Amino acid sequence: MKIINEFREFAMRGNVIDLAVGIVIGTAFGAITNSLVKDVIMPPIGVLLGKVDFSKLSWTMIEATDSAAAVTLNYGLFIQAIVNFVIVAWAMFMIIKVMNTLKRKQDAGAADAPPPPKQEVLLEEIRDLLKNK
Repeated sequence: MKIINEFREFAMRGNVIDLAVGIVIGTAFGAITNSLVKDVIMPPIGVLLGKVDFSKLSWTMIEATDSAAAVTLNYGLFIQAIVNFVIVAWAMFMIIKVMNTLKRKQDAGAADAPPPPKQEVLLEEIRDLLKNK
């Protein structure tokens, strides 16, 4: 029973739940960026490069036979994956940049708070001295 309680405590921590939510949102974001790259970005690039479909770009290393499929190196799909990675990395960079900016503004706002009046400081010192006795 102890292990079940430990697991429940672990699973119900805020960090684990935040991580689970992040994974779900990240998966959805990944699907959106995959579609963006595959369906929106790569077709115009392919048209500009001479009506090339990047998903079909490959190098055939061994031709197909009656008993075996062709062995191909699909570098077009690799190019799409690189573009996808760059978009995801840029989006994450921008999100973190905005979060850091907001954090700095919040920290600066806390630092701008005026110091407490001298009477409060003296009363806190008296309180601390009384606690120690």
